[in-house]
Amino acid sequence: MSEAVSVRVEAGVGILELARPEKFNCLSMAAWGAIGAALAGFERPGSGVRVVLIQAQGKHFCTGADLDEVQGLRADPAQLAEFIGCGHRVLRAMEASPLPVVAACQGLCLAGGLELMLGADVVFAARGARFGDQHAQFGLIPGWGGSQRLTRLVGLRRAMDLYLSARWIDADTAAAWGLVNEVVEPDALNGHALAWCKTAAERSRSGLAVMKRLARQGLDLPLTDGLALEEGVAVQALLEEDVSEGLAAFNARRKPQFKEH
Repeated sequence: MSEAVSVRVEAGVGILELARPEKFNCLSMAAWGAIGAALAGFERPGSGVRVVLIQAQGKHFCTGADLDEVQGLRADPAQLAEFIGCGHRVLRAMEASPLPVVAACQGLCLAGGLELMLGADVVFAARGARFGDQHAQFGLIPGWGGSQRLTRLVGLRRAMDLYLSARWIDADTAAAWGLVNEVVEPDALNGHALAWCKTAAERSRSGLAVMKRLARQGLDLPLTDGLALEEGVAVQALLEEDVSEGLAAFNARRKPQFKEH
């Protein structure tokens, strides 16, 4: 695994930790490759992973792309396109993954770091964390989906505010906007996020995968089509082995013991 990312598994949770605190965990080509490889490993049968947690070492979650690397790549448009493309591929893989992806953000979460966070399904923020797009401050534009995902998540007016002003918002504002799910005290952030992930990891892996797919695919569909999508998979989902175990556990008033899939 790349030095840019640390990976481990704990109680069904695949923990992916950004590990460049000396550079504010900025995202290089190697970092994107490591994130993608870790996610693919977590998804493999027998990995024991049911939920993925992305966290970061040091004071800050991620302040964006590695601009030293970007500056060097500007002389080679093909390599620059690969740098942009690798981030897009990893973020699309996160969204399409059958595993729920959770992010725990402290300190600064800016530009490319914001784009990484936008690819997660659930986000926890430390009180005092700050979020922003920041590209416009330096004559840049989002390159890893920020111009599309942020607008869909918080609405046009709020997204345009962040795009055009490059200002930062605090964690409480981010929660009020729906950008993050919950704000917790800084010293409790990673423990709180991990506890949430461990609870989710007790659920049916196949059930979580179907739930995530329905929610994410439904976002891009009219309501009638989204309802048809759900109706089309509901019967098959109810015939799954995990449902048999869940119903047996309900009747026996015990905790379900779902098998690894």
